[in-house]
This record gives sequence, structure tokens and C-alpha cells, in this order.
Amino acid sequence: MTNIEVPGNVRVMGVLNVTPDSFSDGGRFIDADRAIERARALSVRGADIIDVGGESTRPGAEPVSAAEECRRVIPVVRALAADGVHVSIDTIHAETAIAAIEAGARIVNDVSGATFDPHMLDAVAATRTPSGQPAAIVLGHWRGVPDPDHQRSDYDDVVDDVVNGLRAQAQAAIRAGIAADRIVLDPGLGFDKTGAQCWELLRRFPELAALGFPVLIGASRKRMLAETLRGVPESARDLGGLEHERDLATAVVSALAARAGAWGVRVHDVAGTVQALAVERAWGAGPDREDAPTADRPRSGVSADRATDRITLTGLEVFAHHGVFDFEREQGQTFIIDAEVRLDLRPAADGDALGATVHYGELAEAIDAAVRRDPVDLIETVAERAANVALGFSGVRSVRVTVHKPDAPIELTFRDVSVTVERSSDGAVR
Repeated sequence: MTNIEVPGNVRVMGVLNVTPDSFSDGGRFIDADRAIERARALSVRGADIIDVGGESTRPGAEPVSAAEECRRVIPVVRALAADGVHVSIDTIHAETAIAAIEAGARIVNDVSGATFDPHMLDAVAATRTPSGQPAAIVLGHWRGVPDPDHQRSDYDDVVDDVVNGLRAQAQAAIRAGIAADRIVLDPGLGFDKTGAQCWELLRRFPELAALGFPVLIGASRKRMLAETLRGVPESARDLGGLEHERDLATAVVSALAARAGAWGVRVHDVAGTVQALAVERAWGAGPDREDAPTADRPRSGVSADRATDRITLTGLEVFAHHGVFDFEREQGQTFIIDAEVRLDLRPAADGDALGATVHYGELAEAIDAAVRRDPVDLIETVAERAANVALGFSGVRSVRVTVHKPDAPIELTFRDVSVTVERSSDGAVR
């Protein structure tokens, strides 16, 4: 549903810290020339976006003024944008965001969800890149600069609380004038969330996706990985060529996030994640031909293509206020949604396991919420929203969504008008 023009399937956002005190690489790229060289290397290794940050948000980091932050990052942003690199600016300051957009950044990555600086949303809505395009914004979930003692990690249900917080911030962004298709959400792993709470957010990814916005996952080198690796022998953590002992674990999370339907992953080690994503795509691609029996692959009774089985939901009625005409927006009308998701149903059937399939009630609720969300002109946009939500459910490899508009303002006699889109997990967000 987003028109954030970044090439790739799952976007790889490479981290570039132009700071002296970031938790993993502080001080390595504080010099602008070295930072630009590093960014170009990340691009060559496969980064789709370079996320330039001039202030550390690690626990205990010293706050940085917007002026100092700009001094660090703007020369880097300007040079990379001139090279045609897709740049995002990692900042919680509206002043820095404005300067970076004007220098060529296309995305503002605000880990505070635009709650730190009350001027952030208005600034992003009003500022244009040198090409005249509006910037996109990544809204992260946080409760402040991370507290290592987790004094602010007291959630009733971490997923419900994060979903509600992100929903509120997305709605605030839309009210400020930022188009819905320029918004990406980030659950804020590690920001006042324990390791267990971070893993719970990842396990329940479909609930994040059900908000109807692309989702960015940023687990790279975070403490949740260090805690998980404590059970691994120290000799297994010494992997020689890796820049950081948590990079391999980060790449695994990236692949799993891609499988779940993430729009992008934010990582320090780009090459490892690019390789992991290539494996994930190959794993999910399926064979190029029908399931013919061979000596190595006896006939199973169903196609070997994991996306052959399907669950179909038809005739879902949703009342919403979409349409080109003012009276459609004001009065609203009923839209009829048909959705078909394709996935491998054998694990569910073999184990009679609800957790191995898509809960059609949850699917209906997620599509309903996505369709009812803020008004748009076209049912094409509505169909894209519903398709992206369906792709967010675990195991779904492709989806076919039809949006019917039986009360369309057409003077001639007709039965129905509809739009159908087909999307797959290797191109879930376009």
C-alpha cells in the first residue's frame, strides 16, 4: 500500500552511525569522509536504504543538540543523495529532519514515533525533497531513551500496547498532513522492552501488520540477541570474520521477519542479511513445475508448491467512507471484500493445529480494520491495503483480494464494480 519508492523485496536499511558513542560502532564513522565511504560500501553490499544517525539512543547516551546533529549528518546526507542513494535520517529532532530532507533524505526515521519533538509531524508534512517529493516517515514505539533497568517496561500486554500506541501515532501523522502511504511503523525492539517482550512482538507480527502499514524491524545487535546467545557455547559465538558476534543472529531475525511479511529490516551487517534474505526467498519460492513424482520426491497427493492450498473469505461487508466524491466521503457506503490466501495447509491438517494455519476470524477482523481506516479515493488503494494485511499472516505466500463497490455512483444500471489485486510475499509492499 505504500508508494515509498525503494527497490527490493524486503528493504535492507543499513545503519550508519555518525556519532562518537553509539553502542556498537561509536566513533568509527564520526568523520564525514569515512562515513560516506562506509555508506557507499553498505550500498555495494546490498543496502537499499542508508539510515544516517547523528545521535545515539543507547541507554546513558548524552543528548545532542539539533545544531550539532546537523553538523554531523547533513554533509553525509547531501553527498549520498547526490550519488542517488536512498537516504533516511535517524533523528528525533524536527530541525534535523527538515535539514536532512532538504539535503536529499527521502525518509525520516523517528524512533520516538514523533512524540519527542511536537513539531516533527508538521515538519515532515510540510517539507519536500529537492525533487519536490514528500518524505516518508518511520514511526517507532518508545517510552523514552531506553532504560537498562526496564523501569518503564510494565506493559499489560506488550503487543496490544504497542499496536495501540503505533495506531495513535499513525493517526496523528495523517491528521498532520502526512499521506497514509508515506508511513512505516516500527515496534521499537529494545526501547523499554525486555528481551521476552521483544520476542513476543515478533511472534505476534500479524497483529502489527493488521494496522495496515508497512512494518520495519530493527533487532540488529540488540541486547535481546545477546540474552538469547548466552545459552550458546562461547566457542560457537566466536565466528571470526563477522564484525560483531550478534551479526549472525541478526541475519536469522532478518530472514524470519521477511517470512512474516516485514517491509524492511534495519541492520549493521548488510552483507549477512542480504545473504539470509536470499536463502529465505529461495526457500519460499517453490518449484518451477508441477509436483511430478520422482525418485527423490514421491507423490504426496498434493502439489509440492507450499502456496497451492488456500483459505477463501468471501462477502465480507465493511462500511467505510472511501470515494472520489465528497458525498461518498461524508455518507459512506458498504464495500464487499473477497480474499483468498495461499499457504501450505499440510502442517495444520497433520496436527489438527490452529496455530499452523490462518485463523479466518482474525483475517476478517484485520481486513475489516484495514478497509475502514482513513478515507481514500480509490478502491485500488483499499484492495492493496487488504492484500498487505493478509500477507502479514504467518505462512501466507500469496493473496488475491477483490473489493466490490455495489453502490458506486454510476448513472447507468449495473450490478457491481470491483477491483482485484494479486500479491505475493516476494513483493508484498510496492
